[in-house]
Amino acid sequence: MASTASRVFVPRFVQLHHGNAAAVRAELAAGLQASAAFTSPKYLYDALGSRLFDAITELPEYYPTRTEAAIFDRHGPAMAALIPVGLTLVDLGAGNCQKAARLFELLHPARYVAVDISVAFLRDALTALQCQHPGLDMLGVGLDFSAQLTLPPDAGEGSRLVFYPGSSIGNFTPEDALVFLRQARQAANGGAVLIGVDLIKPVAVLEAAYDDALGVTAAFNRSLLRHINHLLGSDFEVGQWRHRARFNAQDARIEMHLEALQDLTVRWPGAQRHFGEGEHIHTENSCKYTPPQFDALLREAGFSRVEQWRDEQDWFAVFLARD
Repeated sequence: MASTASRVFVPRFVQLHHGNAAAVRAELAAGLQASAAFTSPKYLYDALGSRLFDAITELPEYYPTRTEAAIFDRHGPAMAALIPVGLTLVDLGAGNCQKAARLFELLHPARYVAVDISVAFLRDALTALQCQHPGLDMLGVGLDFSAQLTLPPDAGEGSRLVFYPGSSIGNFTPEDALVFLRQARQAANGGAVLIGVDLIKPVAVLEAAYDDALGVTAAFNRSLLRHINHLLGSDFEVGQWRHRARFNAQDARIEMHLEALQDLTVRWPGAQRHFGEGEHIHTENSCKYTPPQFDALLREAGFSRVEQWRDEQDWFAVFLARD
């Protein structure tokens, strides 16, 4: 593949997301002061939260990671047969870049663009990956694509394969997912979108995946409070809160909440919020779909050709969407 080419590349990096501390504080304060308190799930992923999530993916209850990997192992060649060789592979939420790297031999991309909110997080992973594939042009992009998916000129022209694995699309409401998919279609520039989607399944299976017996997901959720204290200057006490995960059947989504164990008041510079015993902070949604529902969403976003591959239990699906 590209590693046999004569040219040897050095990874490049572009940081488009620049943190605005005042805006972050305002966003967090507004969410905490809402009638039903909430925070954005992106605040779950500080350094500790990211490590805890990596641990979650190893748990027996957390089926999405291994089920999606099995689909790629079994059906990867069928997917690759529908994707032209030489596209730019755009990896959204790239993390350690390993999910996309496993596709290099199948897809033979001309360029790899790893997108995450911070270039600093990508730098080590992309530098190591470049050593393994020296002939593949690589670019790291620091971008908060949950707000707007617009790639920099450094990503190059031509068609792209936009890769969004891991069922992270579930963090968007269906309405916001439609907006995102339209942006992904535009970013593909006549290419395709390859996306992992978690499917509706028995409630006990869903809830166990977000409330494991070891309590790793509970630690992941509660660690959010320490991150908020750092960003907002608040005085949350982690021990005063418990993790809750439940399936909201009406909206077809898992909801994660933090529940106050007692009456308490949380303070931060210039404001405070009283929480009664049992009151919640809504921290994350993970929407689930039936295959026809997500197919219809892709077509509403403008794609005319949609293929899908599922595991034997119909727990998870990988969709390939093209114009």
